[in-house]
Amino acid sequence: MIKRSIVWLLLPFAVHAQDWPQFRGPEGQGLSKVASAPIKWSDSSPNIKWRVAIDGLGWSSPVVAEGKIWITTATDGGKSLRAICVDAAAGKILHNVEVFKVDSPGPAHKKNSYASPTPVIDKDRVYVHFGPNGTACLTTEGKVVWKQQGLKYNPVHGAGSSPVLVGEALLFTCDGVESPYLVALDRKTGNQRWKATREPNPDQKKFSFCTPLPIEVGKTVQVVSPFAGGVTSYDPATGRPIWYVRYVNGYSVVPRPVYGHGLVFLSTGFDKPTVLAIKADGKGDVTETHVAWRLEKGAPLDPSPLLVGDELYLVSDQGVASCVDAKTGKVHWQERIGGAHSASPLHVAGNVYFLSEDGATTIVKADKTFTQVAKNELKVKTFASPAPIEGAMFFRTEKELLRIEAE
Repeated sequence: MIKRSIVWLLLPFAVHAQDWPQFRGPEGQGLSKVASAPIKWSDSSPNIKWRVAIDGLGWSSPVVAEGKIWITTATDGGKSLRAICVDAAAGKILHNVEVFKVDSPGPAHKKNSYASPTPVIDKDRVYVHFGPNGTACLTTEGKVVWKQQGLKYNPVHGAGSSPVLVGEALLFTCDGVESPYLVALDRKTGNQRWKATREPNPDQKKFSFCTPLPIEVGKTVQVVSPFAGGVTSYDPATGRPIWYVRYVNGYSVVPRPVYGHGLVFLSTGFDKPTVLAIKADGKGDVTETHVAWRLEKGAPLDPSPLLVGDELYLVSDQGVASCVDAKTGKVHWQERIGGAHSASPLHVAGNVYFLSEDGATTIVKADKTFTQVAKNELKVKTFASPAPIEGAMFFRTEKELLRIEAE
């Protein structure tokens, strides 16, 4: 299993331009293969094909497969944790399933929700995750296949890590205030396959919210998982560590890593983030040997990096966008695009899309020279990353799900 292609490991079926089946797309890195996408819109544009109200609050990003969109939400003050399926063409809610009913959902940061982890779609199954409140598998017809509520931990600010499929396992982080760990569940049954405990820096906070990233290094598949005080690469079959890098400043890690050119790119988290480029072919502690370059100016706390060819695109939480040479760390440009940013940027049809927390999307050319293509205002709160399909894009706001089409 471990030597098969990374596409099979991530999602064991053919992914089409009409599919966006997990957080940050087919490969989990924010890259779309569509040929056309919307460029200009506003809150009253005719190219907003539909908008549907979503009850409750959830910041999970929309995922799409076989003409269906899945998101999660929390109603009744977080006590009712739900999975919602929407017809992608018509904007009609097909399923609204209460997956878990909890007496007390626990803590949540003002920028978080009780339904922030993004689902994963695999053929006729959808996997939803609500942190310590539970994980479940549903059919795409809305029937619950299994539930898992045995993994208890204190995430401090609510759940954040989205699940990822790697072969027969469903992986996610449980990096709470103490005893943090990465866990793998059997995707067919929900039973625990393995649990990898972390070794955070004892002098700093331990919690984090980062979504793991499967990568292929030579003929070996690894799962890269940043946490408080370091990043470890694991064998997805056993949970055994392969390599790790320690960093002093870094907890509450949110951005999902990206991978290319033999390098893992990540941001270290609060309080002073640093972007690291790490060679992924090491063994054991490679802190002193495998960090290729570092970048502090413009490093994000929340948005994930985006790798397009030889260029790495970043946006800081304060709205400073950067284009960096991925191999050397040389900065090609840094521009203030405005607004506060939490959503992760996307590469769609030759452009990079940056979505701010107040619903403004800045579109720039994916190029070493800064060229702004458009800036579009929805004027609504959003922390979720958009989901593109051929000729359209889905946006999840505080109260609605929207389909915006190319003109």
